[in-house]
Amino acid sequence: MKLRILDNSIRLRLTQSEVTAFGEHGRVIAHTRFKPGEYLTYTLEASDRVDHLAALYEDERITIKVPSAWVSGWVDTNKVGLEGEQRIEGDEVMTILIEKDFKCLHGPADRVEADAFPNPMAQ
Repeated sequence: MKLRILDNSIRLRLTQSEVTAFGEHGRVIAHTRFKPGEYLTYTLEASDRVDHLAALYEDERITIKVPSAWVSGWVDTNKVGLEGEQRIEGDEVMTILIEKDFKCLHGPADRVEADAFPNPMAQ
């Protein structure tokens, strides 16, 4: 699972096997290791307790929650992504985007993307 953070936006991109695992188990977890015993964990999680995309940060963990009712409509279809906003404070919001990861059309020829989704723009 790829994580991209830019200012008040967060995006997760999932490979085919990660999307399948999310559909089957309702959760996908990834870690970035900084040094022994020090990790940033990021999780995509289905939840019956939310009605919109929600981002949480606590205990060195980013958790993105997706309403359980949305899961099959994304996992079992050609729908590319889920998008939402979370109010932070006042007029400030965080944009949340979850996408299926497509094979790149440009870039290094030796890039391994065997588990990425076929790119609909490829000929």
